[in-house]
Amino acid sequence: MSSAISAGFGVRTQARISDLEAKTDPAKLAQLRKSANEFESQFISQMLGPMFEGIGTDETFGGGRGEEMFRPMLIEQFGKQITQRGGFGIANQVYGELLRAQEASHG
Repeated sequence: MSSAISAGFGVRTQARISDLEAKTDPAKLAQLRKSANEFESQFISQMLGPMFEGIGTDETFGGGRGEEMFRPMLIEQFGKQITQRGGFGIANQVYGELLRAQEASHG
């Protein structure tokens, strides 16, 4: 797809999302945005997980069983931080789809 076509598609899509947002309760919009961000955070955490599988624990700074136990929580926080700083753009796409699904369910 050419950049001109994809740019136009993005503008139309954003206009459509803006129209849907205008019709939706602000509390519901906040919940949809939160759900979309949580989805992206989980997705990123799942992608980061394999990066840490081959890394052993460093006994110099404690390491051992404690580090192994808390590593999944660290990876989850990495995912949340990446999402808060812009992420991969997945949350925006999910948010738009949630808005469209909500409109379809309410006629």
